[in-house]
Amino acid sequence: MKTATSLKISISGVRGIVGDSLTPQLTASFAQAFGTYLGRGVVIVGQDSRKSGTMVKKAVLSGLLSVGCQPIEIGICPIPSIQFLTKQSKAIGAIAVTASHNPKEWNGLKFINEEGLFLNYHQMEEFLDIYHQGEFSLVEAHKYKNLKFEKNPARPHFKKLLSYFNVDLIRQKKFKVAIDCCNGAGAVLVPQYLDALGCQPILINCVPDGLFAHHPEPLPENIATLCRTVVEEGADVGFVQDADADRLAIVSDKGEPLGEEMTLILASKYVLSKNPGPVVVNLSTSQAIDDIAREFNIPVIRTKIGEINVVEQILAQQGKTAIGGEGNGGVILPGIHLCRDSFTAMGLILEYMATSGKTISELQKEVPKYYMIKDRIEGTQEQAYRLMRQLKKKYWNKGELSLMDGLKIQFDNYWIHIRPSNTEPIIRLIVEAKSQEVAEKIAKQFKKEIGELSKWK
Repeated sequence: MKTATSLKISISGVRGIVGDSLTPQLTASFAQAFGTYLGRGVVIVGQDSRKSGTMVKKAVLSGLLSVGCQPIEIGICPIPSIQFLTKQSKAIGAIAVTASHNPKEWNGLKFINEEGLFLNYHQMEEFLDIYHQGEFSLVEAHKYKNLKFEKNPARPHFKKLLSYFNVDLIRQKKFKVAIDCCNGAGAVLVPQYLDALGCQPILINCVPDGLFAHHPEPLPENIATLCRTVVEEGADVGFVQDADADRLAIVSDKGEPLGEEMTLILASKYVLSKNPGPVVVNLSTSQAIDDIAREFNIPVIRTKIGEINVVEQILAQQGKTAIGGEGNGGVILPGIHLCRDSFTAMGLILEYMATSGKTISELQKEVPKYYMIKDRIEGTQEQAYRLMRQLKKKYWNKGELSLMDGLKIQFDNYWIHIRPSNTEPIIRLIVEAKSQEVAEKIAKQFKKEIGELSKWK
């Protein structure tokens, strides 16, 4: 099935293919709408390392200036650092120019409020209403602000990380760490962060030039070089970030990719051993989280997919949440900041290894083992909802159904989740089971069934 390229507007922001669905004019209009929504004040503007970043950023700056905002340009910066800086600096908001894990031809905008959090559903509605109406609070030219620059925007985040973790203990271990930054935004902070933790870094694709050496999504099929390097260099652990550095995947000391789900699983196991409390994750996150939480007799709260949905539920727990996140390698630690943060995830994993005295392979063996298949089918949102209505009707009495976000069906020994992507023109199919054979069989079965039910080819 072939689908037309379209702009993706969702709770995750705006994304499109540069020069196709994402143009300078469109980008400037979104910035004008966001500046109008926020009111006149300081707005931070950062970016990941994509080649199109400068063009998109300049359009954003123009849009903000035109409505009387004071932009502070911070250049290439990890998105968790942008979010932390926004709150710490008391800006009225921020725009991050990034398409996260999407391929290099994509770019986009993530909109951040004064608390350093992404806009929630209702805030996005209000902001997009301004955009669609085109009613921007333009100011006269003599009221334009002078553009300002911040030379070390990641420093507040960096200092917070080091004040949170047991740096002395980690430094004693002198871990050899191989890390693949995918030449993304994480590369501006990774070397000094690992150095501060006393690690021996082996840097791979650690130049923030936007020349992605592989697809920026941190999946096992994209990190063969990292896996090989871990073995050849005798590293204790391998890490890989996505382009804007909010997600982290792990490679074991044996050079085996653990899968992005394992990041949150291991981080949760460690955090709960020190600080038992509710865990908040999205609907697609591994069931291993539930098993671990059961060990500590604490609840797991599930949300719709999207970082801000998890964050909103963490806030609703009024400070009781121990850890949250999404199974795509996104760890949210309330003690640092309410955002997905690959640097927080790295710190937790290294401190877990240092505290336990165990290798990452040994720690992996101590958590419940599940097998997850993540597949995708080309399709529009409309096609996805039509498909889910058909499957809902067929499986209404055959499993436990959740309609919170798309369609999730829980069977005795496995579950499936089907939903339209927030960030790409695809339908996501996720299956998890206790064995690889069952997961593959069910994924194949449902993909075939989806093909038969679908009216498009």
